[in-house]
Amino acid sequence: FVAAVTDMDENGIFQIPYCQMFEKEDLACAETVILEINPRYRRVRGGVEIPIERVSCCYVAETPLMLLPRTEPSPIDETIGDYIAGMIHDGDCFQLGIGGLPDAIARHLFDKNDMGIHTEMISSTMADLIEHGNITGRHKNIDVGEHIFTFVLGDEHLHNVVSDVAACRIAPASYVNDPFVIAQNDNMISVNTALEIDLTGQICSESIGPLQWSGTGGAADFAYGALHSKGGHGIIAFSSTTKGGTISRIKPILTPGAAVSISRNLADTIVTEYGVAEMRGRSVKERAEQLISIAHPDFRAELRIEAKKLGYI
Repeated sequence: FVAAVTDMDENGIFQIPYCQMFEKEDLACAETVILEINPRYRRVRGGVEIPIERVSCCYVAETPLMLLPRTEPSPIDETIGDYIAGMIHDGDCFQLGIGGLPDAIARHLFDKNDMGIHTEMISSTMADLIEHGNITGRHKNIDVGEHIFTFVLGDEHLHNVVSDVAACRIAPASYVNDPFVIAQNDNMISVNTALEIDLTGQICSESIGPLQWSGTGGAADFAYGALHSKGGHGIIAFSSTTKGGTISRIKPILTPGAAVSISRNLADTIVTEYGVAEMRGRSVKERAEQLISIAHPDFRAELRIEAKKLGYI
């Protein structure tokens, strides 16, 4: 087992501060433990602790933190962010994914109060909301008053916040991503993005056809958890077309070979810059109509023709 850790404390304990995907479980089965001590690392409450007795060997490497610079949201991101911010209310618990779009959503939440977070990734804009007092966690059903996350990815300010704010706690993915844990928080709002969606609501967020583009991540976990949360919503948000504007992300059927990251049975609320489509409790015909209405106008006629050929409408 090899890990980057903080300096050893006065009790002979090292800590893995910024990620708890599988580290705790891997460490438990390891015979050899090699640690890279990074003096720039700071402790985070809940981080995996490793006593010196478990360490086979260690060395010091003062490498820079792995940072994700802030990106400026596009006008489309801002439009979508405004839609979604209207679905998040005072006291709600939420989760955001990665990228300019989630950052745009968070930037629209500074007028909300007493929100909570239960999220796989904690981001720079979430740190801003914590410092600003918008996120308190006081209305959460579990982990009340705590800001729960599994890994840290953002700027240096985010790393300082997760270390300095006592309410921040990193927890294992086996807990944070457990759909039955997620669902225990009332009014759980999960926001993730996707690469494409078909007219029945099948969502692909990890491949372009058969080409694996990203990991599966926790999208399905949070979609299930939010759908089963009292008052919760699982939101999938994306621009209606690819960056060049030549390909619609809403398609009659998924690109052959595309992975179904979230099944249509878990599809809930879909958002593009052209509006909001509700999937929950809708027939295939209603889903197709809803999705066509939020597709880019240049592709709506074609989508309608294809939907008729497929017998959807």
